[in-house]
Amino acid sequence: MAQAATITIGSKVRVLRVRDRIPADLVEALKADPTGTVTGFRTVDGQGIGLEVDLGAGKGAWFFDDEVTLA
Repeated sequence: MAQAATITIGSKVRVLRVRDRIPADLVEALKADPTGTVTGFRTVDGQGIGLEVDLGAGKGAWFFDDEVTLA
């Protein structure tokens, strides 16, 4: 969770991995360019923080904070 404290809305991040299954079009978008911009935060599992990331071209998803790093 320490990393999430340094990431703010507007931060550029790189998706390093994905824990859950995601749609094929999102997999392709991440293969093409795994970077995006943080657009918001969400509470996950009642304990952690998820990051809402805009990947461009109308694609976006949320990721756990340990799935991304600052780009």
